[in-house]
Amino acid sequence: MTKKFIFLIMTLIGCFCLTSAVSGQEDIQKFPSCNHCGMDRGKFAHSRMVIEYDDGTAEGMCSLRCAAVDLAIKIDKAPKAIWVGAYDTKKLIDAERASWLIGGSKMGVMTKRAKWGFEGPEQAERFKKENGGELSTFEPAIKAAYEDLYEDTKMIREKRKMMKKEPRHHQ
Repeated sequence: MTKKFIFLIMTLIGCFCLTSAVSGQEDIQKFPSCNHCGMDRGKFAHSRMVIEYDDGTAEGMCSLRCAAVDLAIKIDKAPKAIWVGAYDTKKLIDAERASWLIGGSKMGVMTKRAKWGFEGPEQAERFKKENGGELSTFEPAIKAAYEDLYEDTKMIREKRKMMKKEPRHHQ
């Protein structure tokens, strides 16, 4: 191999790594689908979650609802960090420091009562003016996810049941 060819390959690799780092969505490559419901985390980058546990493991979910399920199932593991995709920027941010908005007119991901994370209160307030909802912090948002779990699970089961009944049209 010539030095020019090696330089070209190294430059392309460097550009790819830089693009990936700038996008802030490396977690989507690592966890492409939600480990609880199977949804595409790239499609739901605005609500996705990552939980890093103190034993060094991590999980990727599509929403706060599925993150609540993960935390409940792994009761013997302590979360070291919890991340959420900021609704407006899709950037992965610290869920416990994020500004949250609960409810509003916009349907949530895997839930009837939406729970969205934002980088700051200004972004959450802007969203609230357009869509309604209640400004919050992480603790009330995760509590709301647990409170809604029964109704949300029932809704998801019904939706999936209806999807199975609908005939698929092949083109």
